[in-house]
Amino acid sequence: MDNTLSRRQKIGRGALTAIFSVVSAVWFLPVIVVLYNSFKNNDAIKTSLFSLPNAESFVGFENYVEGIMHGNYPFYESILYSLIITILSVALILLCTSMAAWYISRVDSFFCKVVYYLCIFSMVVPFQMVMFTLSKTADKLQLDTPWTIPIVYLGFGAGLAVFMFTGFIKSIPIDIEEAASIDGCTPLQTFFLVVAPIMKSTYISVCILEVMWVWNDYLLPYLVLDKTKFRTIPIQIQYLQGSYGQVDYGATMALIVLCLLPIVIVYLTCQKHIIKGVLSGAVKG
Repeated sequence: MDNTLSRRQKIGRGALTAIFSVVSAVWFLPVIVVLYNSFKNNDAIKTSLFSLPNAESFVGFENYVEGIMHGNYPFYESILYSLIITILSVALILLCTSMAAWYISRVDSFFCKVVYYLCIFSMVVPFQMVMFTLSKTADKLQLDTPWTIPIVYLGFGAGLAVFMFTGFIKSIPIDIEEAASIDGCTPLQTFFLVVAPIMKSTYISVCILEVMWVWNDYLLPYLVLDKTKFRTIPIQIQYLQGSYGQVDYGATMALIVLCLLPIVIVYLTCQKHIIKGVLSGAVKG
């Protein structure tokens, strides 16, 4: 009986492994297609998108040079603005939402419950429903620069972050905080010296998820920023489209690879922290 059950378990695990391997390959296929097409000329991409580069279609790094040098807007400025927006937005989200989640978790009041469920509700509201109102509001409040748009990102990123932080904080014994209070710690000292270090795994997982979102985001910067002055990398890729709808596909593929590469490296390096943080944040909710 045990041998039969063990054999069934092995077959089931093998079947699941095969299924998820196929699903992973399907999901990863577009990245591979973009990668090898970034080394092909424009005509080859148009006529044979899924064929590998050959002696006639291979152009080396010409597409990367063309993408970086395209137009009169320096590509390094797009990298700089993407970095500024990502760093400021993620730092603001981590600081504000972790403190808010700690307060919500420790203060049992109607106000805290309302704020928490509003954060949860914000996760299911499509961006398209509020994007026009948001762009008008951001314009009136002068939030159309890389140094002010992180405030807008804070509003959209707060839902997931508060949910994850709240779930983890509820699993922390309150006795630790009470002991710190007895020792003379203020609420801020208790949070930064006691609670925050314990939330390291959740901080890392939220940070990585928010970085991937903000770095790759196209629609929000496109609606809010002054595109004559500030262009993130996704916006700069869109400007590779020339007159009469002509698109330099090779340069576009090259810039997409440059845009994806940092995030892929960060994700592959820190994926174990993402899983650990998500599981720890799902203990209680």
